[in-house]
Amino acid sequence: MVMNPAGDVARQQADLILWSTGLMLLIIVPVMILTVLFAWKYRASNKDAEYLPDWDHSTGLELIIWSAPLLIIIALGALTWVATHTLDPYRPLGRIAAGKAVPAEQRPLEVQVVSLDWKWLFIYPEQGIATVNELVVPANRQVRFRLTSSSVMNTFYVPAMAGMIYTMAGMETKLHAVLNRTGSFDGMSANYSGAGFSYMNFKTHSLDDAGFDRWVAGVRGSGMQLRRDEYLKLERPSEKVPVMRFAAVESGLFDRVVQMCVRPGETCMGATMHHGGDQPGSHPPVNNRAPDGKTEGALQKDPGEKQTSPHITAPHGRPQGNAAPGEESNRNMTRLELPALPGTARNAQG
Repeated sequence: MVMNPAGDVARQQADLILWSTGLMLLIIVPVMILTVLFAWKYRASNKDAEYLPDWDHSTGLELIIWSAPLLIIIALGALTWVATHTLDPYRPLGRIAAGKAVPAEQRPLEVQVVSLDWKWLFIYPEQGIATVNELVVPANRQVRFRLTSSSVMNTFYVPAMAGMIYTMAGMETKLHAVLNRTGSFDGMSANYSGAGFSYMNFKTHSLDDAGFDRWVAGVRGSGMQLRRDEYLKLERPSEKVPVMRFAAVESGLFDRVVQMCVRPGETCMGATMHHGGDQPGSHPPVNNRAPDGKTEGALQKDPGEKQTSPHITAPHGRPQGNAAPGEESNRNMTRLELPALPGTARNAQG
């Protein structure tokens, strides 16, 4: 499937593999042939082979040895540079298929992906539905994936559609891809993530527009709803999870997963990074201990209000180096005086 994919992005990636392999074989094949040829021609039993014990340099041979690999490396570098930018997973697609641009009126289908232990959750925010271990997309329509993980790092991979993309807890990655023909294709996790990794597979179904609409209508009739409490149950480690479909999804659930604040009472990471309490849902400053809620602490004070704290390592008295250069005492220009412990003289401490 990697070399015979059903999507344009994966097709371009397969072509990149073929071109790269072909360019490298331009060196590998001649070297292998010449190795056998030289070994045969200059074998010990061949008395007719030219014998030049003092030969050590050939400008023509050196030119071939260095120029051919250099040209191939330049070609590989240029090919890889162009393909890396063209196939950047964060970059929206410039075409649906070879010679077919993305229609101006076509909106990408957004699918929010969460890798769980050990299953995949797919949320369709536009349709208001969700599935577990089943991905369904319309053919010839760009799909914009937003991906994250509930725990350990994982990898989302549909070989027929596009290359691998990582999912990480507390972070969001993106992937743009398309499937150009209808059918059923394998999806999987490509990064070991624990005991249930072997069963972390799912089917990807590509349907025509009418078939996709019928599938959405069928999911909406399932009756199950994906609320926060149901997600927390899904989040628990489980293996060989059958396909599940949810007719409704709690608003903002995916963003809460990314921000790691699905459980009640958890503060979202974005809010934690706010030091001001004027933002809706923001976390109070860490130095705010005032009962009335007003911000206190040095971070909120005017510079004129701040005072210095005792400097227990500051030099005491006049530095010796000013009067007696070379003195042994100049090696240590600071003195550490630890606070006296209860019942212990200061000079008696180690």
